[in-house]
Amino acid sequence: MEAGLQNRIIENNILSPNYFLLGYYKQPWSILILKRGIFIVNVGIVGATGYTGLELLRLLVTHPNVDSLLLTSRKNKGLSVGRVYPEFQSVIDLEYSEPSPEVLADCDVVFFCTPHGVAQTMVPSLLEVGVKVIDLSADFRIRDVSMWEKWYGMTHGAPNCVAQAVYGLPEFNREKIALADLIACPGCYPTTVELGLLPLLENGCLELSDIIANVASGVSGAGKTLSTDKLFAEVNDSFKAYGVSGHRHQPEIEQILSEMAGNEVNITFVPHLLPINRGIHSTLYGNLKDSRENVQGLFEDFYRFEPFVQVLPAGLHPSTRNVRGTNICQISVCQPGNNARIIVLVVEDNLTKGASGQAIQCMNIMFSFSETDGLSAAALVP
Repeated sequence: MEAGLQNRIIENNILSPNYFLLGYYKQPWSILILKRGIFIVNVGIVGATGYTGLELLRLLVTHPNVDSLLLTSRKNKGLSVGRVYPEFQSVIDLEYSEPSPEVLADCDVVFFCTPHGVAQTMVPSLLEVGVKVIDLSADFRIRDVSMWEKWYGMTHGAPNCVAQAVYGLPEFNREKIALADLIACPGCYPTTVELGLLPLLENGCLELSDIIANVASGVSGAGKTLSTDKLFAEVNDSFKAYGVSGHRHQPEIEQILSEMAGNEVNITFVPHLLPINRGIHSTLYGNLKDSRENVQGLFEDFYRFEPFVQVLPAGLHPSTRNVRGTNICQISVCQPGNNARIIVLVVEDNLTKGASGQAIQCMNIMFSFSETDGLSAAALVP
């Protein structure tokens, strides 16, 4: 919104009968408004045609605090959402716009659901005009810029913003998220590994050597870019590892695990491709410092008040179908033979808790909404 117009709104209270001025939100030119008694925000989505963008749209259309949506897509500029994606035809009546900082400047918060390298071209301009940013790409996750450039094969376009970014894992960083202007949402694999090890690392129960993460994701985790290894005939009725010699999520995982532990943590990380559309199953292995540790009780106590982490009763194992379409992460823990070896099983929907749902969870925290707003749907079964 243009500054002069904002001043006139504030000075003259030029609002419709259904709106009430709440006051300034952090920056003097940004206001939150009450509409029919509910705090509301205007939301932009850059990359609203990919899997994470569509998942974000699916969840936001029913969010009680979202007043308007601005959807951008260079390829589909001027086309209606319902024409491009018929599943939204009776749900939302909007057209795609060209993405640019000027178009997005009127938003309270902008989500980037784009390939790496895109968000960093627009984020500095948006932050300058008081727009909050939640980036679902990897652009601001790794604080060592040279490390990021090594793994992603390009020069970082906004290195000065990296230190400002807050890692968007609410169960670990909730207080910092509440005060943030720029959120770097975790990757889908890192979310499962970090939530699976967080109670052990924060309580100093785990040996920091010999940690193994054996993880598997559905095909949607690779995005929409066409490649031979994602064709139906290649994926269906098959299961394989990839990125065994090195995966981009490894430095992100090791960075956050090291913060959790207060010491350097290195892991063995092996991703696999599952012949399913969505879902991640991670099996984590480590060694306890004391084999007598009550790990079941530790996990239950640690996550007792977390709305989106479920610790299953002892003896039950999670399944990807249990969390499909939800922001839930399910965890079970096991000590085979009651020795020091511990196995943690973690599942999530890679598009929801592993991406778009977690991004909305961060938005809810940033704007002091209920953390579960827009995220209360049950799993899609069967």
